[in-house]
Amino acid sequence: MISPEELSGMTAGLPDEPRLVAPGSLSTPLELLDLLDAQLGRWFLFCVNAPAGIPSREGVTHETIFLGPAMRRSGRTRYFPMRLSLSTRLFRTTCPPDAVVLHTTTPRGGRVSMGIEVQVMPGAVEAVRARGGIVIAQLNPRMPFVHGDGVIDIDDIDYGVEIDRPMLTVPEPVPDDVSLRLGELIGARVEDGSSIQAGIGAVPDAVLGRLHRRRGLRFWSELISDGAMALDRAGALDPDVPLTGTFMLGSQEFYDWVDDNPRVRLRRCEVTNDPAIISALPKVVSVNTAMQVDLFAQTNATRRGDRIYSGTGGSTDFLVGAMHSAGGEAIIALHSWHRKADVSTVVPKIVSPVTSVQMSAIATENGIAQVFGNDESTQARQIIEQAAHPEAREELREAGRAMGLRV
Repeated sequence: MISPEELSGMTAGLPDEPRLVAPGSLSTPLELLDLLDAQLGRWFLFCVNAPAGIPSREGVTHETIFLGPAMRRSGRTRYFPMRLSLSTRLFRTTCPPDAVVLHTTTPRGGRVSMGIEVQVMPGAVEAVRARGGIVIAQLNPRMPFVHGDGVIDIDDIDYGVEIDRPMLTVPEPVPDDVSLRLGELIGARVEDGSSIQAGIGAVPDAVLGRLHRRRGLRFWSELISDGAMALDRAGALDPDVPLTGTFMLGSQEFYDWVDDNPRVRLRRCEVTNDPAIISALPKVVSVNTAMQVDLFAQTNATRRGDRIYSGTGGSTDFLVGAMHSAGGEAIIALHSWHRKADVSTVVPKIVSPVTSVQMSAIATENGIAQVFGNDESTQARQIIEQAAHPEAREELREAGRAMGLRV
C-alpha cells in the first residue's frame, strides 16, 4: 500500500511512452489515472468503453476496441476492429501493456475483486506479468465484491492506493412505447428454459421486463444489470445456474445485491463471449440493437457515416453463438424510424462498413422479419413488410427491384 504521493517512484521504471490498460464503463479508476497522468509525459491508455473524465490531452493516445464517450471526442484514438472474445490477443501482439491499472475492492481474506468489470482485465494482468510490468490498483471500499474471474490474490498486485469514492450508477431505464412494443414482440418468442443474452439499451431492458413469468431461464450475457436482478427475484431464472456476465452497469440497489452474491459470476470475456461456449447452451436468445439494417440483412451498429462511433464489441460473438445453439436465435432490434434524423433505419444497402450479417430475425415496433432460412428476395420482402416503417416501404421496394431483388 502506498500513498498517492509515492506514485512517482512507482512509475519511474516505466518506458518513455508506456501503455497502461484500465477497465472502462463505470469501473474506470479515474482518480488513479489522473494521479498517474501527472507523473507521465507521453503515454497510451487502452480502455474499453472509456467514460468521460479519463486523461485526455496532447501526449495521451487512446486505444480501444469499443469507443466510449471520452474517446469519441478526443481526436487521438486508435480504434482496433475486434470481437470482444478475441480482444485480449492484442495484449500479446500489437498492444503489449507496461502497466495495468485496476479498480478493485479492498482486501477480504487476502483477496480482492475487480468488482463490476472483469472483461479484458485478467488477460491484461497475465500479459503485463509475462513482460515484467507492474499492476497498480485503486482499492475502493465501496466497490462490490463480485465472484468469478476477477477475484485475485493481493500478491498479484504490486501497488495499491486506497481511494474511497461512491460507485457510478445508471438511472433506472424508462422505456418508450416503441421499446415496450419490441419487448412484447421479442419476449413472446422466449420459451421456458431458454438462455438469455441482452445487450445495452432500452430495448433489451424491455425484453427482460417481459420475461418475469418464464421459468428455468439461464442468464449468460456480456452485461448484467438491474433487469437480470429483477428476473432472478421474480423466480424466472434456474436457481441452480449462476448468472454469468463479464461486466455490470446498474443502480446502487443492484450493486448491493451483487456484493458477495454467490448467484452472480463475472467471467473473463474470452469465456463469456466464446461462440463455442455460447453455442453449447440451450435455446440461446440473443438480443442486440443496431442503428441501421438493410435489405440484405446487414447491420450497422458501430458507425455514423464513415466515422466509428462505438465498436464491434461482443454482439457478433453472441450472434454466431446463438445461431449455433440448439433452438437458439439471434435477434437484432431497433426502431423503424430515426426520429431525430427523420429517416428510416431500414435502408436499401448500408454504405459504411457493416457490423454483422445473417441473424435469425430483425425486430421493430412493426413486427418481426424472419431472415434465416429465406432466400435473399424473401428475406428482403420480410424486412420491408414486417420491419420497415410503412412510409418507407414503397421506396424500399423500388430500391430493392433496382438491385435485382424480387420484392
